[in-house]
Amino acid sequence: MPQLIDWLMAGDPAIRWQTQRYLLDAPDPVWRAERQRTAAAGWGAQFLAHQDADGRWGGGVYSPKWVSTTYTLLVLIDIGIPPSCGAAQRGAHRVLDELLGAQADAAFRRQLAGLDRCIVGMALQIGVYFGIDDARIDRIVENLLSEVMADGAWNCRRHRRPQPHHSSFHTTLNVLEGLRIYAEQDAGALKTDVLAAEQQAREFLLQHRLYKSDHSGEVINPKFTMLSYPPRWHYDVLRGLSYFARAGAPRDVRLQDAMALLKSRRRQDGMWPVQQRYAGKEFFIMEKTGSPSRWNTLRALRVLRWWEAA
Repeated sequence: MPQLIDWLMAGDPAIRWQTQRYLLDAPDPVWRAERQRTAAAGWGAQFLAHQDADGRWGGGVYSPKWVSTTYTLLVLIDIGIPPSCGAAQRGAHRVLDELLGAQADAAFRRQLAGLDRCIVGMALQIGVYFGIDDARIDRIVENLLSEVMADGAWNCRRHRRPQPHHSSFHTTLNVLEGLRIYAEQDAGALKTDVLAAEQQAREFLLQHRLYKSDHSGEVINPKFTMLSYPPRWHYDVLRGLSYFARAGAPRDVRLQDAMALLKSRRRQDGMWPVQQRYAGKEFFIMEKTGSPSRWNTLRALRVLRWWEAA
């Protein structure tokens, strides 16, 4: 383990501050100082350098994938760029203003109702993380809470034809990550309702053991079992487990298959790789597919730490 920690600490500031905080229990001033460096050095600074003059990235808010403003900000959130970063805040306002509207008026509600739940979950995460504090945030949360399907989770195709009768793993994780960051804000007016919705959606995932059919026990999608980073809008087992760990969910026997799968993906050197990459434009590649991944190793070790302590 010491060699593995040394390897993580030799990486980008994004990896170092999270290793210090979540694996080493470093004092707040130590990891916070390292986190501040993400805006001036490494991956965070590289992404910020690609911002357009108008505050967007890649010339668009949601497209082109994966260089648009939305997907760039999601990676910056993972990196831990300080929420007070002015450039990122500017981009966050562009996301909410252009995807939904500048005010929580009737036009905003219509746009919100017609947007895919995946994108709504992303917009919530971006808005809350970068400190957008107006009526639009609670309207977004209210919309997500009203769109829960009968099985307890979400599907971005709910209002399309043919209408789905089953929630989507992809949509559910995008929504849950947005609700989680909202729930972590003590001032959230709908926090109690959000916590209840999270618990209900976790039950949906647990009924499927995070990647299996609840009827046959077969793997739903082989891609769910392969580790990626960045995940973009896609679901995989490590993304699901990372959410459970972040939420501090109780240990559940129905997670054992997913934990066993995660452990089976570990290399002999103790690291985890990037096993799949989603096609699209990229400003630069943080880690090569097939190589040992500091991102996935950090995330997997956080999951293991939570699992052993739960």
